[in-house]
Amino acid sequence: MAMHFDLTITGGTVATASDTFRCDIGIRGGRIVAMGELTGAAERTIDATGLLVLPGGIDSHCHIDQDTSSGARTADDFYSGTVSAAFGGTTTIISFACQHRGQSARAVVADYHARAKDKAVADYSFHIIITDPTKQVLGQELPALIRAGYTSFKIYLTYDRLKIDDRQALEVLDLARRDNAMVMVHAENHEVIKWLTENILREGYTAPKFHAIAHDRLAEREATHRAITLAEVVDTRVLIVHVSSREAMEEIAHAQRRGCSVFAETCPQYLFLSDENLEGDGFAGAKFVCTPPPRGRENQEHIWRGIATGVFQVVSSDHAPFRFDDAQGKLLNGTNAPFSKIPPGIPGLETRLPLLFSAGVNGGRISLNRFVELSATNHAKIYGLHPRKGTIAIGSDADFAIWDPLKKVTISREILHDNMDYTPYEGIVVTGWPVITISRGAVICENGRLAARPGRGEFLTRNPEAASALPSRVPAREHWRTKLSHS
Repeated sequence: MAMHFDLTITGGTVATASDTFRCDIGIRGGRIVAMGELTGAAERTIDATGLLVLPGGIDSHCHIDQDTSSGARTADDFYSGTVSAAFGGTTTIISFACQHRGQSARAVVADYHARAKDKAVADYSFHIIITDPTKQVLGQELPALIRAGYTSFKIYLTYDRLKIDDRQALEVLDLARRDNAMVMVHAENHEVIKWLTENILREGYTAPKFHAIAHDRLAEREATHRAITLAEVVDTRVLIVHVSSREAMEEIAHAQRRGCSVFAETCPQYLFLSDENLEGDGFAGAKFVCTPPPRGRENQEHIWRGIATGVFQVVSSDHAPFRFDDAQGKLLNGTNAPFSKIPPGIPGLETRLPLLFSAGVNGGRISLNRFVELSATNHAKIYGLHPRKGTIAIGSDADFAIWDPLKKVTISREILHDNMDYTPYEGIVVTGWPVITISRGAVICENGRLAARPGRGEFLTRNPEAASALPSRVPAREHWRTKLSHS
């Protein structure tokens, strides 16, 4: 008996993290219900002949409608952010609900739900930034939030108003171990950065380019090593975010070889930008101030090597959109502000996947299947969304990005859909671009046209048993709890 479909996709080359094949896909009720040679009728058929049919991208690191502790505010809300994501082939974002000191984690989550309500055109979820891990937060609020589907936290080892100390980090990691959550770590040594910054400013050097010198690679290396060590002490997994340097990457690779459950993320800014970008005339270098900063050009190939060899599990955008000509953005402290007072962050939601596809797949650095892993599948596995998201399989959500692998596009501010007044990737020519984006069976972008209403995006709770989709922990040493049991 022939099936009836809401939508069929025919003639395309389908790719998952493990396989590439030709088949038709039948969609009903927002889910994939059939794959193969389909004969049933459909409300609509998309002919994908000559195109790639890939899982919709997942961007698990973006800052949407977020207030910073310094008074700046990111430029994108959940409408412009998800529209921009969708045009770049991303159908799910995981943004941050940021707890500032003195705040309840529950209240913060409620506030971010209010910010997102009736705005998103694509699906979304939240990580929780923890800056004040009080007994109330650790003992009651976070365990309840994990059970409710908020299964990941981010902690900072730098920034005056965000950082927690090592003891607090151990407590957060131990909670994550007990309740099977994932801790993401911004790993830079705060005191090293502070000491370097004070000395650089004392010498009279204030321009944006000195941001890269203050945030030395060694500060990232040390904090990465420390974060891994703390996770080993607790015997839990950890994910180091926005890894920028060869030195930090090698710390992670060494830990992975020892059997530690250490996961790693990098971002396009460390593949396509360098410290030279911060040297623009006057204040122009502020457009490229992010933390950690882009490193030297020679560093880019080391990060590509880490992507190709499996050190990195995910590539995210770290979309932190502060407008250049805006008093709530890069001009928060004026055009004469020293580098230490420039809000750190750059946009990249829409350009993440085209950049990675062009230089990675078409550039011969990674396979198409590895691209799917880095852009979708591993995000879903790590953060508890798999197999609902991140793959093409019967029963999974019908989230797709249909790519023209040969389409050439020159990236420019004018063609993008975020709420920014610049792109750091201006003028880069990419080959390969998503031409149709589908979220839960609904076409939301097609050939440069938005076809989705605000509020159609759904909030996603996540599975605290996500570890079942990840490699098993292999302790690199006898754990202290084991030693106690033997005494």
